[in-house]
Amino acid sequence: MILKQLRIDRHLTQEQLAEMSGLNVRTVQRIERGHKASLESMKCLAAVLEVDVDTLDEEAYMVDKQSDQWQQVPLWVKVWFAFNFLTWRPTRRSAKNVEYACHIAGFIFCLGGLVSHVSLVGGLWLLAVAHFTSLLLRQGDYYGVWQFEQPSA
Repeated sequence: MILKQLRIDRHLTQEQLAEMSGLNVRTVQRIERGHKASLESMKCLAAVLEVDVDTLDEEAYMVDKQSDQWQQVPLWVKVWFAFNFLTWRPTRRSAKNVEYACHIAGFIFCLGGLVSHVSLVGGLWLLAVAHFTSLLLRQGDYYGVWQFEQPSA
């Protein structure tokens, strides 16, 4: 969700956005952290930020190596990102896609494991990769390394 970046781009604090939208500050904080919001809350925020509700649901985040947040991230997290995505600048959406693909393929291979032990091992390996990718996404969220990337038109 790009709510936080839209708010920052408009030089608004969470308190100001909450007051202008008629929402509670804690609601704005929860939505910025990625929790689900009601359609009414999304409409209020979209009206204040002058964007479509669909725009608020976009996940156009990527790692910005020049940001102060990235500079403060521990080295082991930076290496973890590079190792898992074979790039220094992965997008959050691509990481989510890797997680979903590994989960789906892992379950399919595990079902195939009923016939072949090789399939079972491959399926378990894919499920482990999905788990570690999920962990990486959470670390990226925790350290705030995903930065807004303007969607290409």
